[in-house]
Amino acid sequence: MSKLLYRPLGMLFSVLGGLAASKLFGQVWKLISGDKVAPNPTQRDRGWGEVLLAATVQGAIFGLVKAAIDRGGATGYDKLTGEWPGETEDVDK
Repeated sequence: MSKLLYRPLGMLFSVLGGLAASKLFGQVWKLISGDKVAPNPTQRDRGWGEVLLAATVQGAIFGLVKAAIDRGGATGYDKLTGEWPGETEDVDK
């Protein structure tokens, strides 16, 4: 199988991962703040600390979910095809 097959699968997994990360962030934010909705940076009645905390938590969750989805997808593809879809050696060498 070609690595080209992995691209559409990777895109699908990314979309599903984004949806999952969004839902997870909503749950985590509710636990942290008690608010159902995270602050928007342009909301006048929200403070800098609250807005920056929400952005930090959201970025961490999205980064974690993206890495987990990408790694899981690559591992699954490798198990199915015997071909690793990404880089196989250290690019900084």
